[in-house]
Amino acid sequence: MDRIKQYQQLVEQVLTQYLELNYANADVHNEPIFNHETGQYVVMSSGWQGARRIHGCLLHLKIQDGKIWIERDGTEGGIANELLAVGIPQDAIVLGFYSRTARKHTDFAVA
Repeated sequence: MDRIKQYQQLVEQVLTQYLELNYANADVHNEPIFNHETGQYVVMSSGWQGARRIHGCLLHLKIQDGKIWIERDGTEGGIANELLAVGIPQDAIVLGFYSRTARKHTDFAVA
C-alpha cells in the first residue's frame, strides 16, 4: 500500500473515534466530513448546551505534499499524539495551526 493511502486509512481510523464522543451537560454530536480526493478530514460538532447553540470544527486535518497537516485541533490530548501512536512518523506531521516560525521549535515537520 502506498504511503498516502496508508495515511488516509490511519487518519480516518483516528478521527472516527471522535464520532462516538459523549458530551457531559450537552446534546452535541460529531459528524465526519472526509474527502479522499481533496485530502480533507474534518469532524464537525453540532447540537445544544441548554439554550446555547454549539456548532464548530473539532478537528481538521489534510494530507498535502505527502504530510498530514493538522489545521485545527480541539481535543484535550492532542491529535498529533494519537497519530504518532498509530505509527505515523513525526516528520510526516505538520502542526499547521502554528506559524512557520513556531513550528521549527516543535518535534514535528515544519512543512
